[in-house]
Amino acid sequence: MSLRYQINLRILFSSLCILILGGSIAIWQARAAVDKEVESSINLAVKLIAFGFSQVEQNAQPETDWLAQFNTLKETRHLHIQLRQPSGNILKLTPNNSAEQHENLPPHWFINLLEDGHYQTEHKINAVNGAPLTLIIQANPLDEITEVWAESLAFFGSFFFLTLFTFLTVNLVFNKAIRSTTTIVEALQAIENGHYQQSVPEFAITEYDIIAKAVNHLGHELHITQQENRALTQHSLEIQEDERQRLSQELHDELGQSITAIKVMAVTAAHKKADIKQTTETIVGICDHVMKVVRSMMHQLHPLVLTELGLKATMEDLLNHWSVRNPELTLTIDCPDEVDGLEQKITIQVFRVVQECLTNIVRHAQAEQAQIKLVIKHNGSFEKTLWLEVSDDGQGCAADKIKTGFGLLGMRERIKSLGGEFTIQTSPQQGMTIIASIPL
Repeated sequence: MSLRYQINLRILFSSLCILILGGSIAIWQARAAVDKEVESSINLAVKLIAFGFSQVEQNAQPETDWLAQFNTLKETRHLHIQLRQPSGNILKLTPNNSAEQHENLPPHWFINLLEDGHYQTEHKINAVNGAPLTLIIQANPLDEITEVWAESLAFFGSFFFLTLFTFLTVNLVFNKAIRSTTTIVEALQAIENGHYQQSVPEFAITEYDIIAKAVNHLGHELHITQQENRALTQHSLEIQEDERQRLSQELHDELGQSITAIKVMAVTAAHKKADIKQTTETIVGICDHVMKVVRSMMHQLHPLVLTELGLKATMEDLLNHWSVRNPELTLTIDCPDEVDGLEQKITIQVFRVVQECLTNIVRHAQAEQAQIKLVIKHNGSFEKTLWLEVSDDGQGCAADKIKTGFGLLGMRERIKSLGGEFTIQTSPQQGMTIIASIPL
């Protein structure tokens, strides 16, 4: 169910409730107003007739003449007045107004709602000669009901037009909102398809403009991330090709020449006059050199100590290697034996991150001390987190001026590939701290 349909349905339901409630209140008030109007008319007629009879007595005017004059009053047009003598005879009657023709009569159901049928009253008065008379007044509320009907038509007509105006206004607003929503959805679909530079225009509506800015920011960040990933992928491919070229060169220069030399020594040893001892010693020396080259290549490709002895020993061996090459840099490590039980995919990535951190410290930090801290935190009964922290006391830099080189991008991607988080804390002349947390 669309939002437009839901809103229109709620407006219609609310309008019907208001109509029913307002109509009930209007009919109740109209009925009270008709009763009050009729009662006022009857009371006025009684007072006028009583006053008229007193004037007849003073002016010696016949009752019939005075009643004829009273009969011409416009205010009594909806009253049926009778004078009854004690004997039961009717002394005088006003014209029967119920026979009057009314224009624009309200419907019968409306008349039945407002009429209660109790519009007749009797009052005792004395004639000029002192004879008691009974004044019978019967009111016809049709005039008042007709007026109420006209007012009701005006009220409900105004309510209908206001409701219609509300529907039109809401739908106009929805048309504008839906156009804005469609524009935002199209931009999101374009971003979903990889068009991260797709931008959403500004909107006059504040809420939509906030969403548009958020979508534009999202597209910009995704575009930057895409460029970084492409550059990192290209850099990784270049490193891979360089590594293959270097390995190929080493295989050609070292292994190829060594194997050729061994072959020459073997051919030489086949002669009768050959010095077998010297030839054998030469072959052994060449084999030792080949083994040294192979081990060096294997260590560059993958440190065997990581598989054989575990992460802790590999980290200590790495720090010893850097300490020997950089005696001015003091390196310390805090690593529990528990890390040796980590998965192979985690240990190799952590080792590469630490290796890259130490490379950056030696090349750029100009630090005197560096510390590596590796801790396994127990967050609960079944939740563990590997916490890696590499800090130095080097020159550091402003947090907003960190150069996102391929080293940092590579470390970040390694940690993210394990579902972890990677953060950098640094400030000028306050060193740098790299923190990585990996869920286990």
